Amino acid sequence: MEKFNILTINPGSTSTKISYFYEDGREIKEELHHESEELQKMNQEDEIEYRLSLINNSLNKNLVDMNKTHAVVGRGGLLKPLKSGTYSVNEEMLIDLKSGVYGKHASNYGGILAQKISLLYNIPAYIVDPVVVDEMSDIAKISGIPEIPRKSIFHALNQKAVAKVHCEKINKKYNESSLIVAHMGGGVPVGLHYNGEVIDVNNALDGDGPFSPERSGGVPIGDFFKGFYNEEYSKDFLLKRIKGQGGIVGYLGTNNVKKIVEDIKAGNIEAKKIIDAMCYQIAKEIGGLSTILSGNIDNIILTGGMAYSDYIISKIKEKISFICEVIVIPGENEMLSLYHGGCRVLSKEESVKSY
Repeated sequence: MEKFNILTINPGSTSTKISYFYEDGREIKEELHHESEELQKMNQEDEIEYRLSLINNSLNKNLVDMNKTHAVVGRGGLLKPLKSGTYSVNEEMLIDLKSGVYGKHASNYGGILAQKISLLYNIPAYIVDPVVVDEMSDIAKISGIPEIPRKSIFHALNQKAVAKVHCEKINKKYNESSLIVAHMGGGVPVGLHYNGEVIDVNNALDGDGPFSPERSGGVPIGDFFKGFYNEEYSKDFLLKRIKGQGGIVGYLGTNNVKKIVEDIKAGNIEAKKIIDAMCYQIAKEIGGLSTILSGNIDNIILTGGMAYSDYIISKIKEKISFICEVIVIPGENEMLSLYHGGCRVLSKEESVKSY
């Protein structure tokens, strides 16, 4: 793949990560931290300009010549369902990102900031594989309640990236492969990649699938409804029980998995039970997806932050290794994934998509 000079931007709730990739292989990266109290005082436009000024200051400090930059690539936010790929930032996308019509999240600023910078330097602005990538089969979207179809919302950026990197390593085409990829982070989306498309995946953002450090997972819905259907519980409270205060946080009061694993090694029985249960559920999700293709899976890939834990990897592997070879690719590699998405369209390896 041909290389280019590309700026990548990944906004989060309390930081904006940027990486500048040079075509000669060098990389300058910085995480620009924001005080949440300060952000709460700003309206949307003020926050965008604030983040933009920090990005420009960082580029100037690091002596980045933006006039030699080929493109800027932002993290994709909450948009309408899309096919996988690299999208040019256009006016319709900006309207949806700014209005939050499909949901409000800091990642929405990725495309907005990219467009601001593209106008300053007359370079193309892109986003790559936003969380709303939707390639699910029609049958996979049927939930059991007609009014509530299953949705494809997952960590598409890293899932697609690690799947493609793995296929390159084994000299096999991604669009001719059968893979299961489990991204083990704050949530745990597990996707079935078949011939280049994620045909089934759990919506880990909203509590589907295994429980995780910050998500409840697929709880017994009847008991959830009966237990919390009471005027004293607000909608915000219920949503936080599913996302933010559910999962490991709910049981152990922390989402620090590294520290919890250390406690397990020190003899904490309760911590071991909860982590083992999470691994059990992740393995069960992987096993369930393997049946969709009658067990004909080339590889299972475990990725995300929790893939650094030997304890968690060993617990999951012992339950799923009978299916096929398990590959471990720790971390998220988001910035590199954004860069590669930009390179693929600039080198004409892929066609840029329009929103």
